[in-house]
Amino acid sequence: MVVNRTAAGRPPLTERRKAETRLEIAREAVRLFTTRGVAATSVEDIAAAAGISTRTFWRYATGKEDSVRPLLTAGIELLAGVLGAWRPGQDIAAVFDAAARRTVADVPTMVSLVRLSQTEPGLRAVWLRAHNDAELVFADAIARSLNRPAGDLDARVLAAMVNGALRAAVEHYAEGERADWADLTVVVEKALRTAMRGFPDG
Repeated sequence: MVVNRTAAGRPPLTERRKAETRLEIAREAVRLFTTRGVAATSVEDIAAAAGISTRTFWRYATGKEDSVRPLLTAGIELLAGVLGAWRPGQDIAAVFDAAARRTVADVPTMVSLVRLSQTEPGLRAVWLRAHNDAELVFADAIARSLNRPAGDLDARVLAAMVNGALRAAVEHYAEGERADWADLTVVVEKALRTAMRGFPDG
């Protein structure tokens, strides 16, 4: 499905409002999960905190754990764009650094969520599913960058390496106390350089 965009390349207002509503639901869910615990938080609690009806909540998420997914996908989408712009021989970390200046919002909340995902099975499942879904997106971007056909095995293997590096970097960062975007990019760039050692130079 093609999403209509404005002349400036931004999604239409209704799409932006939907995206903001999803993010607000996710933010409130993480806040409640952090203060009350996942088990003690209901869909009704999250909806009330986000200022929407329960019925509206179900239009945006399939469950309380699933409602946090928008906080996990922003960084994945950023990296997919980086992989699409990367060319063999380039320093992937430098490409990432240039793209990362478009700061990903909600970094402290996202880091809190990743911390919770280490001990909460439902959130862990959402975190891993987000990365599982991302892997084919990464593979397509890498295949284009390497001028390989869609479904190329090398691209899929390299995508798995990058995906694993991203997940490990964010989880490693979440083990600390800070939640600063600049510091997080340093950790991600280091992990990407480690993964990219297995990439061809040209």
